[in-house]
Amino acid sequence: MLMGEDLEQRPCMYQELSALQAAEKSFYDALTGVEIIKVADEKEKERDNFTNGSARKRNHYRQDDEHVEAGRATKQFASYAEEPTEIFDEVLLSSSSNAGSWDLSYCDAKPGRWNNQQIGLTQEPKRGRPRASEKKLTIREVVDMRSLLTQCAQSISDFDNRTANQLLNQIRQHSSPHGDGNERLAHYFADALEARVSGMGTTMYTAFSTRVSAADTLKAYQAYILASPFRKMSNILTGKSILKLTTEASQIHIIDFGILYGFHWPCFIQALSKRPGGPPKLSITGIDLPQPGLRPAERVEETGRRLAHYCKKFNVPFEYHAIARKWETISLEELKIDRSETVIATCLYRLRNVPDETSVTSSARDTVLHLIKKINPDLFVHGILNGTYNAPFFVTRFREALHHFSSLFDMFDKTLPRQDQDRLVFEKEVLGRQSINVIACEGTARIERPETYKQWQARNERAGFRQIPLNKDIVKEVRAKVKLQYHKDFLVDEDGKWILQGWKGRVIYALSYWKPAHE
Repeated sequence: MLMGEDLEQRPCMYQELSALQAAEKSFYDALTGVEIIKVADEKEKERDNFTNGSARKRNHYRQDDEHVEAGRATKQFASYAEEPTEIFDEVLLSSSSNAGSWDLSYCDAKPGRWNNQQIGLTQEPKRGRPRASEKKLTIREVVDMRSLLTQCAQSISDFDNRTANQLLNQIRQHSSPHGDGNERLAHYFADALEARVSGMGTTMYTAFSTRVSAADTLKAYQAYILASPFRKMSNILTGKSILKLTTEASQIHIIDFGILYGFHWPCFIQALSKRPGGPPKLSITGIDLPQPGLRPAERVEETGRRLAHYCKKFNVPFEYHAIARKWETISLEELKIDRSETVIATCLYRLRNVPDETSVTSSARDTVLHLIKKINPDLFVHGILNGTYNAPFFVTRFREALHHFSSLFDMFDKTLPRQDQDRLVFEKEVLGRQSINVIACEGTARIERPETYKQWQARNERAGFRQIPLNKDIVKEVRAKVKLQYHKDFLVDEDGKWILQGWKGRVIYALSYWKPAHE
């Protein structure tokens, strides 16, 4: 998949783009980080009442970082380094050569890397007298971390820095990035709370973009995809719906808002190649935010070259158009739409990063939806992260974020081993980074602004869309796959014309289909 790119030396694309979005600095500052260090030093000097505690915690962070890097250095990734294309082909495409049916079922990756015994789901209770270390663990489990975190957030909101510092010290004693789900949640939320107290939220958030290479981040995402059904089932829902709509189409034009690496299209390309009578011509317009530097469209163009590789491999006629701009500034003419094509618009889980009316006067989110309506697509596939942590009031937002991220850390605790290095990277570089943005950033720097699927329902309808019913056969297939291949606490449900995915009753993702409503 990654085809000879030097990913070990490159920062993750998504982190780099969102970091630039959160802090609009000059190219030089974004590339060198000199300004970041300068601001951090000034902020540190301004807050003497947190100096001693912050120094101890920075040492704590450095030890954690060294622990992660040491583990990462000793872990063997020889097969990945030698054959990156084969590794990603195994995940994204069929591993068998006899998949003849024209659907996406052969694109399913194996349901997981670990059995229940490895991740501790079927362990029998231990007998005998517990050791001292086990007694200590039992004592730590009775600490109400959520209550401590909420009290700390309230103290920060009340500008009671002394109490906040005391609570942070207490939280640090009972949290760890290597512990159970609650301890990991507390660790990263404590990082975010401290960043808010010190006024360094945006600085810490933007600094993430240079800490981990794209290769390490993609390995972590691979673990996430294998452990949870969310993204894989979304890809099946999207791909199969497009395939059913375009059975007779000779030209398909997909306009993908937020294409990133284009992970979700190789399976679709493979499916097109199996179509009776031969594949149609496929055009993809890949849209994403510009990257920092002198070549803002470089990464989006590289995604096109990867997809062209797969189209060549499966003999699918292909054309690609890259757009690296703020989405609300794109015009209809730039999309180069041919009305003889079957046009599909997709946006999977990225509109939450487009500013809404709570951060800017004119909602860029609505502007993008109006652009999609002007495209007049035959189908608009809209996937959203279902969240309520976009409140303008800090404590309210913090409580809602606590509920949301608790579900994610609990999910990982039940599906991945605690010692798994890729899990640790994902939690730190994705969940930890997002929590800093939600908790420690304000104004336009806070780009994590999710809405619930019901809020998106109203927003899409105001923009002039009408919802299309779900395909019952595809939904039935997704339900069966999740039930057969994943942990019993994953949910797949329907509400109205939305398909919902979540964990232990909490809806985390939702997906629906739309068309412009013509009067």
